[in-house]
Amino acid sequence: MYSIIRKALFSLEPETAHNLTIQLLKTAGKFPCHSVLNKLLHVPQGSPKKVMGIQFPNPIGLAAGADKNGDAIDGFATLGFGFIEVGTVTPLAQEGNPKPRQFRLTEVDGIINRNGFNNYGIDYLIENVKKAKFQGVLGINIGKNTKTSVEQGKADYLFCLNKAYAYADYIAINISSPNSPGLRQLQYGDALDDLLQGIKERQKILADQHNKYVPIAVKIAPDLTEAELVQIADTLQRHKMDGVIATNTTISRETVQGIANAEQTGGLSGKPLQQKSTQIIARLHQELKGQIPIIGSGGVDSVQAAQEKLHAGAELIQLYSGMIYHGPQLIKQLVEQIK
Repeated sequence: MYSIIRKALFSLEPETAHNLTIQLLKTAGKFPCHSVLNKLLHVPQGSPKKVMGIQFPNPIGLAAGADKNGDAIDGFATLGFGFIEVGTVTPLAQEGNPKPRQFRLTEVDGIINRNGFNNYGIDYLIENVKKAKFQGVLGINIGKNTKTSVEQGKADYLFCLNKAYAYADYIAINISSPNSPGLRQLQYGDALDDLLQGIKERQKILADQHNKYVPIAVKIAPDLTEAELVQIADTLQRHKMDGVIATNTTISRETVQGIANAEQTGGLSGKPLQQKSTQIIARLHQELKGQIPIIGSGGVDSVQAAQEKLHAGAELIQLYSGMIYHGPQLIKQLVEQIK
């Protein structure tokens, strides 16, 4: 069935297809009885897992970028995800980079995007979160506005953290998108130290205010040198971060040379990222020594790919591009077989 749907969607420009899918899922999420829709879709129960102090209904999650504004939380929930991460969201609405900004690499099940954090702003997302009936775990992924300088970026993260804290089960800090100028500078040295110190201080204040502790995970890039990865792992441990998401999209084109659209600027996701992200997970796991849980993301397109990330050291799995190429059946297979 999905092969027919995919053919129709792939006949459209990628961003048009994405927006149409969000609208369809938004409508599906308004179905009067989610449990009935789950049964119609034969959604399995899955295996619960506790990570970051949170009980996840199952370890399969939707990666950030799919539902930037939280428009279709309940629709994605009908597909069987144990957790959903919405965003990346910024303090103020912004259009993102000029279109076209999404490109399929169908020969290798890949996608390149240079969206640039296009979203309607944190207030719009929070209103959608308030309306959602989703009973699983909800993560909110936050970033900085493009017009905000890297030096002033911490203020944007703290602004979003203040807004999202009461409504999130966990919060993800996106400092690794390649499509927001200078953003990846926040992954290194004093800039990362300063950012994480500010975030942890604010987390403590908010935990006291709201009488609940909301874990914070940091999303990192796959394009890190050995020395950079070791330094990031050390910084995450020193600041006692609650989790790390590995990885974001890659700027490397090593795996797609000669493929149509490979020359497009932006972050590459999907199957071409699979091995690279798993290698980062494995090396990160060595450095962290189990002290900080890893959420594995990047090229998850099969049960085998997910298991490889678990064996490398991930405790939870996220996907997005794999769902585009393989449809809801992939989610079902992962939920059924990943323990």
